[in-house]
Amino acid sequence: MTDNEKIVADFCQTWRTMNIDQMLGYMTDDAIYHNIPIEPLKGKVMIRKGVEGFARMLEGIEIKIVNSACAGNLVINERIDTMVTRDGKKTDVPVAGVFELRNGKICAWRDYFDMKMAGMG
Repeated sequence: MTDNEKIVADFCQTWRTMNIDQMLGYMTDDAIYHNIPIEPLKGKVMIRKGVEGFARMLEGIEIKIVNSACAGNLVINERIDTMVTRDGKKTDVPVAGVFELRNGKICAWRDYFDMKMAGMG
């Protein structure tokens, strides 16, 4: 596992507890978070607002990285994200994530998944 893959894997684990400050610590101030096809969130202030929306609905997200590939500052992973609602219900969502890193922090993050499977569409 490369350093960048470890950074992404560690970041993914922060979703288990929905600790937003810890999550944002892995990102650059100008980071972009884009759940395709929803509009991208640009900068930590907007990302915080978006993640706070998830945090109101979810107890956490258990992320299992199935496969990971790294080329320089680009990390791509295939994941199973298990959404855990506040009432304990779990939903598995297959996800492909693309992360770009700059100086050891995530500066761009794009997730590709089926919105209906995630309960968003």
